[in-house]
Amino acid sequence: MSLTKLATSTLAILAASTIAASARDQVQITGSSTVLPYATIVAEAFGENFDFATPVVEGGGSGAGRKKLCEGVGENTVDIANSSSRISQGDLDLCATNGVGEVMEVRIGYDGIVFASDIAGPAFALTPADVYGALAGKVAKDGALVDNAAAQWSEVNAALPAQNIMVFIPGTKHGTREVFDTKVIVEGCKATGAYDLFLATAEGADDKEKKTAAEKACNELRTDGKSIDVDGDYTETLARIDADKNGVGVFGLSFYQNNTDKLQVATMNGIVPTVETIAAGDYPVSRPLYFYVKKAHIGVIPGLKEYIEFFVSDEMAGPDGPLAEYGLVSDPELAATQAAVAAETPMGPLE
Repeated sequence: MSLTKLATSTLAILAASTIAASARDQVQITGSSTVLPYATIVAEAFGENFDFATPVVEGGGSGAGRKKLCEGVGENTVDIANSSSRISQGDLDLCATNGVGEVMEVRIGYDGIVFASDIAGPAFALTPADVYGALAGKVAKDGALVDNAAAQWSEVNAALPAQNIMVFIPGTKHGTREVFDTKVIVEGCKATGAYDLFLATAEGADDKEKKTAAEKACNELRTDGKSIDVDGDYTETLARIDADKNGVGVFGLSFYQNNTDKLQVATMNGIVPTVETIAAGDYPVSRPLYFYVKKAHIGVIPGLKEYIEFFVSDEMAGPDGPLAEYGLVSDPELAATQAAVAAETPMGPLE
């Protein structure tokens, strides 16, 4: 670190009453396992190219990372929380309660959630309704909810292969489970009419509570071995498919792209998941990826602002950068993110 940077950081530390008198010399980052590899790439490149220590990047999950971010202000608290889902108002309220007054939201790009199967097996052209019909505990039949007895994909949709249903899905604590639940299962539940049947008998004090209860009922999947939770990473899902060629797995786009010699990807609503279809918003099962920054630590923790700017630079997060090579879908609005980071713009309350 240069003497100028050291002096600037020291003055900022002395000026901030909520921060201890001597700050850490490493940015500390926690959160999403999905964002983790991207953050690690950036952190290592940052340490090699700047006069700052290499940031410490840890996993632990999006929700846990945001909770840590909101524990308070000071060198014993983290600077950045990586997240594969958007921060909630509850998180921001917790931050405010603990003295974390301003939080910056930084969208780094997009990740696609794909369904893939053994490369030598039959191809799948799926819809959310197909996936729901294969995996739901209860399905709609003749205007009523019945136990799901489908054994093969062709029983769900005659256009699908006559292959035994076996789907390896993200476990409930996995970073991708939320997008799987909301953009595949709930959407499929609605498309098949099951949601309306759940809603008709849902309990709740108002419409919002009833809708929440109906969505929860949609997400109650079958327990007869057709839907299998995988709590590990995507390598475990791939190993399961290697062991049973009937398996269909849920993967991140980047992982699939790195294993096209072993896997073939399914279309969703007729759309092939690619960098282009996700960036354009055409592929229906994709999501933005974020990290959240404790603004009070900018100017206090050496290298924090520089790391944020470096992460969203064209050189790193642009379409020709190393993150895109790893599988991140570059954000078409990256320039707006860069401007917000440069201005240190905090996010306001969520609607």
